This record gives sequence, C-alpha cells and structure tokens, in this order.
Amino acid sequence: MRPWNTSTEDDLRHLLNEWDPVGVADDVQDEYDCMLAPLLQRLGSGASRTEIGEFLRHELEDHFGLDPLGLRPEAMASRVMGWWTSTDPIDGVAST
Repeated sequence: MRPWNTSTEDDLRHLLNEWDPVGVADDVQDEYDCMLAPLLQRLGSGASRTEIGEFLRHELEDHFGLDPLGLRPEAMASRVMGWWTSTDPIDGVAST
C-alpha cells in the first residue's frame, strides 16, 4: 500500500472541490472530506478506475442523495487516477 501525507490529502481535496457535485465548495471547503480516506485507501490498494468510479457513484447516490447522471463520476474517477499515478508516493507532489 502506497503511503500518503497531508499534501496528498490536500491535493485530493482540491480535485474533489473542483468537481463539486453538491455545488458548495466555494463556501464549504471540507464538504467532501468524508471521501478522502476511503479514496486514498482504495488508490493505495491498487483500485481500478472502474472501482473508483463505482465508489464515487455510490457516494453521490447514497451519501449525498444526488442523481449521478450528469455528475460524471466515471470522468472524475479518470481524473483521480491520473492525479494519483502522477504523484510522488512520498512527497505527494506531481512527479517530473
């Protein structure tokens, strides 16, 4: 399992806030913090893009009570996977 740190959590929080499926990130920066640890655990365990997408879809429907149809959880999963594979496992910053 790949380690993560506060910088990694901050970067993932930033991605989730940019996605902002609830539409409140401008006012509530920690709205999606409930997804940080579960996502990082899945990513660190080698989850696939499909698994990440299913997790996001589940959170949208069951946790936030949203219809995921227009929120594109699969596209967000691709973005999260791209970010994860481009970060340094120790520093949590994009690798060069």
